[in-house]
Amino acid sequence: MANKITLGKTNLQVLPLGLGANAVGGHNLFPGLNDETGRNIVRSALDHGINFIDSAFIYGPGRSEELIGEVLKERGGRDNVVIATKGAHVITGDKITLDNSPAFLRQSVEDSLKRLQTDYIDLYYIHFPDESTPKDEAVGELKKLKDEGKIRAIGVSNFSIDQLKEANKDGHVDVLQSHYNLLHRDAEQDLLPYTQEHGISFVPYFPLASGLLGGKYKQGDTFSDIRKNDPLFQGETFAKNLEKVDKVRQIANAKGVEVAHVVLAWYLTVPSIDALIPGAKRPEQIVSNLETLKVQLTPEEIKTIDSIFKA
Repeated sequence: MANKITLGKTNLQVLPLGLGANAVGGHNLFPGLNDETGRNIVRSALDHGINFIDSAFIYGPGRSEELIGEVLKERGGRDNVVIATKGAHVITGDKITLDNSPAFLRQSVEDSLKRLQTDYIDLYYIHFPDESTPKDEAVGELKKLKDEGKIRAIGVSNFSIDQLKEANKDGHVDVLQSHYNLLHRDAEQDLLPYTQEHGISFVPYFPLASGLLGGKYKQGDTFSDIRKNDPLFQGETFAKNLEKVDKVRQIANAKGVEVAHVVLAWYLTVPSIDALIPGAKRPEQIVSNLETLKVQLTPEEIKTIDSIFKA
């Protein structure tokens, strides 16, 4: 098993591979989920040494946090488990709005603590920016919650570079979670250089681009879910992306691992990316994801993968 690392400038010690828990109780995201399967995913992660679990209020809504809390309770407590969760969404009937106001964030933390059945959250993110709250004020409230011991580290998610700079005006932002993968590299322009310069840990989401970078699709595949409207899965672009993935497959085959393991290992070579949080819909996916930590990429392989996707 790989050694734990420290997330950026926090004192949180995590395995570099965590669990993204949007398919644990995320009934609003994935129709047909089974709660017991969700609990088993969390149990499997913990059984295999994963100690970093990433949730959010909007997964469920609230159900993901509840299931994680239930599993931790049945195990008799936290036992070095690092829990990240997020808040910003307000659900009123069929309408969803965003709120980063200090009062809302404080209430959101309190509500998450109850669902998780715990008295502190290791990493709390503002999930999405709203349009009205000054971001340094929002983070200022999280700093108060940190000083009170209710959270241990402060995160923001889906912030633009300008919003991140405003949020970090007083240097309180510990982690940024944002969209980044080998096919979506906008973060390299400004977010990744900023996080590297300021000691902020960057946690990428969609690391496998809805499975496209996992090497499981082929020419002629069609999609009926959200992928059918995703430009990455359309026509000529889809064909070119599959060609790029096949080049990575050659590296994976030589190492006796899957494409996904090589792609995930590549992210861990990017400055300020300390840990990854791939999701899982089945417990056995946890075991597969952990193979990532055995992959050692040479400097030449790192450059080759970079250039394949920059072409």
